[in-house]
Amino acid sequence: MLDLAAVNRMEPEAFVALLGGVFEHAPWIAEAACPHRPFATVGALHAAMMQAVRVAPAERRRAFLNNHPDLAGPEARARTLTSDSASEQGSAGLDRITADEAAAFDHLNAAYRARFGFPFIIAVRGRGRAEILVAFETRLTRDPAVEEATALEEVAQITRMRLDGLVSD
Repeated sequence: MLDLAAVNRMEPEAFVALLGGVFEHAPWIAEAACPHRPFATVGALHAAMMQAVRVAPAERRRAFLNNHPDLAGPEARARTLTSDSASEQGSAGLDRITADEAAAFDHLNAAYRARFGFPFIIAVRGRGRAEILVAFETRLTRDPAVEEATALEEVAQITRMRLDGLVSD
């Protein structure tokens, strides 16, 4: 783990290399935050990264959301998730589901993508499969704009946990 002072002093390429994977397949977010250094806290660094997502054009934000894997989906079963996603999904037991649970997740993933145009995103760490399935079903009924905002808030929770694992104040 690096301290924030060291991160603030990094060359831009090193900064992006370190933080580019915090947001799923989106090093552009670290690139956008880099010029705003120095950051006084890890929270300020995370806020700058989230701001880059929030001010991105709608198409880029949508593409970013679509870079996230389906929960317990084909990538998880093929073991091709990023190491962070694999660890997070595994912490919720999503790597050990029954055939019936896999079918339920596949159905919900497809319904969610059809309704909102991006995958269901939830911070799974500390949650069980049953809780995740209830959230999935509940969020399927929401307004699309509300659901996109919720997905971004879940991204914020996920990425803050990831960032806290890399950088300390």
